[in-house]
Amino acid sequence: MNCPCCSGKAYEDCCRPYHTGEKNAPTAEALMRSRFSAFAIPNGDYLMETTFPSKRKYHNRKDLQEWGEINIWTKLEIVDKPNANKVEFKAFYTDEDGAQQIHHELSAFKTVQNRWFYVSGIFLE
Repeated sequence: MNCPCCSGKAYEDCCRPYHTGEKNAPTAEALMRSRFSAFAIPNGDYLMETTFPSKRKYHNRKDLQEWGEINIWTKLEIVDKPNANKVEFKAFYTDEDGAQQIHHELSAFKTVQNRWFYVSGIFLE
């Protein structure tokens, strides 16, 4: 199976090792890609685990899992990496009503003890 993150690699050789905990994502972009894949699969537990600990109170595993389940995640486009801690991306998906959607965000990440976490995002038009 091709990895949902659109890296061109097989899932087994791309995001799966991050999802199973065998490895940690080595960069903010790798974490971003693995989180997109976690929506596509879906894997709400991974999404919560990779959210910065002090920010988890603003998220809900069940809601993250459900958002992954009700949408069809079709494509991830990395738009820009302005620095090592930020990734601008577009996530393309079909919503539960069959409408094509684009989630365009500039996400901020932080590394703690060699492990990357999602901190926050700014929605872009």
